[in-house]
Amino acid sequence: MWSSLPLDVLANIFSFLSPDSLARARSACRHWHECVDTRPLSTKPILSQYHPSWFIALPLRAHKLCFAHNPIFDNWHKLSLEFLPDLVKPIATVGNLLLLRSVSSVVLQLIICNPFTSQFRYLPRPNITRSNPAVGVVIQNTSQDSQFPEFEVYVAGGMSEAPQGGTTYESKLEIYDSRNDSWKIVGSLPVEFSVRLTVWTHNDSVYSNGVLYWITSARAFRVMGFEINSNICRELQVPMADRLEFAALTSRNGRLALVGAICGENACVWELGDRDMWAVVEKVPNDLGIKLLGGSNGRWINTKCVANNEVMCLYKELGSGMVIWRERKEKNKWEWNWINGCSSIRSQRVDNLPIKGLLLQPSLAPFAPYSN
Repeated sequence: MWSSLPLDVLANIFSFLSPDSLARARSACRHWHECVDTRPLSTKPILSQYHPSWFIALPLRAHKLCFAHNPIFDNWHKLSLEFLPDLVKPIATVGNLLLLRSVSSVVLQLIICNPFTSQFRYLPRPNITRSNPAVGVVIQNTSQDSQFPEFEVYVAGGMSEAPQGGTTYESKLEIYDSRNDSWKIVGSLPVEFSVRLTVWTHNDSVYSNGVLYWITSARAFRVMGFEINSNICRELQVPMADRLEFAALTSRNGRLALVGAICGENACVWELGDRDMWAVVEKVPNDLGIKLLGGSNGRWINTKCVANNEVMCLYKELGSGMVIWRERKEKNKWEWNWINGCSSIRSQRVDNLPIKGLLLQPSLAPFAPYSN
């Protein structure tokens, strides 16, 4: 019976499987292999209900590998990135894909890939040749299938060639649109914004209510925003900006959120409310904070955070473990918990590497090119 099911019906059944189970089903027979490789296997409601996001850890020192934590079975997997021609650094997730930056080139070159199917493609190069810019991502069609959404990449700041020779801070803002697979220049930033985005801003960005935000990496922390429809730059104060040991931007329930901590105290989660005022909405439990820091005298410095609408992860190195704040839909509340770090996989030791974490829902669906 199973071998005679129409592919559409079989694909609907497969959409309820976790990536682990789907990989095994894919290798069962030729009929199932064809179904997995040629049919859309999931829709966003099914993904969000049955397949929680995986934590993807990419080493900061540009190794050709990454590590993935399966939250259902609470285990780690090692994924090879040898299929990529370049060494890369992570930027963001786009649906079920990773947006990466090539470090084989001084100027900006972006790559999008699926680490679970070893498929990738280069995005076209921007019109302006620049190095070390801030990069932000905006997903356009969140109501559609989340595997291959339409998206925009914003590139701001960075260094470009000066007309008289040498280099200068680039003030033009450029956008890549996946709907036409091309770049366009949409405006200019004040020089002081360009400098901050180049020197003191990581690639991490957060989009909330029509504004794309970045946070400076040097104390005192400040948040810089770009209103997309009006092309207006704005700047936000950060609570306890000159005292925080770490600070990271996230989004929660559609609102801009900030996670940070000072020495000797619990990490806090703030949400941005009316009149650009921050309000504390949660604190990391003391015992989990101490565990993450390696003791009561530990420091929050070098702590990182990544979050989406279902989970927030605070982490340091690959082997140090994570504090997570996850939505439990069956209980209609959010709960704090601990995830052990990746110190070994299948009894083989794993080095404790500095990492950047991303969250995505894995997919074995065929890679979809972003072009007309």
